[in-house]
Amino acid sequence: MAKQQPLQFTLDRGSPVPLYFQLSQQLEAAIEQGRLAPGSLLGNEIDLAGRLGLSRPTVRQAIQSLVDKGLLVRRRGVGTQVVHSQIKRPLELSSLYDDLDAAGQKPATRVLRHAVEPASAQVAAALGVAEGADVLLVERLRLAHGEPMAHLRNHLPVGLLELEGGEALERSGLYRLMRTAGITLHSARQTIGARAATAEEGELLAEPEGAPLLTMERTTFDDTGRAVEFGSHLYRASRYSFDFQLLARS
Repeated sequence: MAKQQPLQFTLDRGSPVPLYFQLSQQLEAAIEQGRLAPGSLLGNEIDLAGRLGLSRPTVRQAIQSLVDKGLLVRRRGVGTQVVHSQIKRPLELSSLYDDLDAAGQKPATRVLRHAVEPASAQVAAALGVAEGADVLLVERLRLAHGEPMAHLRNHLPVGLLELEGGEALERSGLYRLMRTAGITLHSARQTIGARAATAEEGELLAEPEGAPLLTMERTTFDDTGRAVEFGSHLYRASRYSFDFQLLARS
């Protein structure tokens, strides 16, 4: 059974920010940082209101805002329960594994395929090899707190990296392994899009057929300008977003 979590909040009653919003923000931060893991139970509204010295409607409004975001759910006979947090990934040259690890999201990897195959026209163009040439395919399912987050397909030049038959990828991220092997990741070209999940993709990512998925294709280059990896990834839009800053042109 899920365990009720002890929570500590600091509310500024002199702030112009409404108390319900302060509470909801702190709850959301606890969920995103993994201090409130999926399945965790919150105290009931009456107990929480009494402990914080807030009115019950204030606590109810804070909780409802997170229910509306899909982070909490009210279950009859159980109480208010954490569903999940949405991963907000910075748009930079980093691996999903490292981003999840840094956010306290307990990443795990299931290697679905690790094999040499002929390069398709798209993969060949990205890696700068001849179509049909041998390339290494690594296909993985990335999880956070045991829940599927992304389906990752990466193609690499053969001989670039020793992956111990794929076992190393269950213990670490691809980019971390590449850096450990002395490969300097310098830059990448990336395209982000969206589409509906197929039945097979939905089953793999615990989403219904037709659910929105974020797509990302990335070609990564080392410090000599050589293409060292082409990734084609699918992310659950309900659990994942890209976060980046825009600067005005001078």
